[in-house]
Amino acid sequence: MKPLPPFHLAIPVNDINTTRHFYQDILGCEVGREDTLWIDFNFFGHQVSAHVKPEATGLAKTNQVDSESVPVRHLGLILEWDVWNQLVDSLNNADIEFLIKPTIRFEGQPGEQATCFIQDPSGNALEFKSFRDMSMLFSTG
Repeated sequence: MKPLPPFHLAIPVNDINTTRHFYQDILGCEVGREDTLWIDFNFFGHQVSAHVKPEATGLAKTNQVDSESVPVRHLGLILEWDVWNQLVDSLNNADIEFLIKPTIRFEGQPGEQATCFIQDPSGNALEFKSFRDMSMLFSTG
């Protein structure tokens, strides 16, 4: 697979300080440009801009995927297997509550993956997943 360009995503948040703490101190994201109403993060090589807009925050409705209630609106990131495991360890050490605990989804099927869901302090759902075999990313069988 060829290298992909970084993406940019803007998300609503309740306030800058709790957002900064979560993304910088818990997830390890570097802070980029910022102002009183927004802040940019280096989200694993991608640009996530958090904009203060409390009325637009909150956890999304869910849909059933492999017997789990998955937030329909979520930011998902695919990590290398070892990086995913290190992140899960860090989240556990920080006592972060999982929306969906670390698990193997589609076990024994094409697209088998490790996955977990958390939410930031503003209710934005984040999925972190990994494939032992990245060639299975788009596999249907």
